Amino acid sequence: MLKQALAANGLIAILRGLRPEEAQAIGQVLYDEGFRVIEVPLNSPSPYDSIRILRDSLPADCLIGAGTVLTAEQVQQVKAAGGQVIVMPHSDANVLRAAKAAGLYLSPGVVTPTEAFAALEEGADVLKLFPAEMLNPGVVKALLAVLPKGTALVPVGGISPDNMAPFVSAGVSGFGLGSGLFKPGMSADDVAVRAKAYVAAWKRLH
Repeated sequence: MLKQALAANGLIAILRGLRPEEAQAIGQVLYDEGFRVIEVPLNSPSPYDSIRILRDSLPADCLIGAGTVLTAEQVQQVKAAGGQVIVMPHSDANVLRAAKAAGLYLSPGVVTPTEAFAALEEGADVLKLFPAEMLNPGVVKALLAVLPKGTALVPVGGISPDNMAPFVSAGVSGFGLGSGLFKPGMSADDVAVRAKAYVAAWKRLH
């Protein structure tokens, strides 16, 4: 279902710093604009509460996940909160295996072919290219040339509506959007404006 969600709209909302009391309103505007994957990094305030609120308040076709997942114990806590996607900045095999054993979707962070193949071997559903600021579209093209056909690559870091086109041309399946979409203290209306700009850019490129 993660790949289907990205096929509908390849934009993943990364809500670092989200507070539980904001979660429902911000989740709703993102859903209304077309986002179907929303991630709450675990270094946010009370992240498991926000994950539970998002899961309880949004339709089933919107996947809710956790980012910056660093341990197998956190995987279990995410699942208990209703989270469905484990997003990592790295590719720790213990965390990867815990996520698969828990039946959750998995998006580990990779940069090199070695990391990418190892993550796929452990059952990764989508590969998070992080930090994308280090990677140009030529790197994406080279990776996709050697990785199994159909591998989903999603750059995260420094993505704006204006710099998506070369990555899309290179074959990425989507983008993870952090501070360009949401920063702590933003209102739901602020987020809606930014979400519209990203979705419009994504649609123009497809």
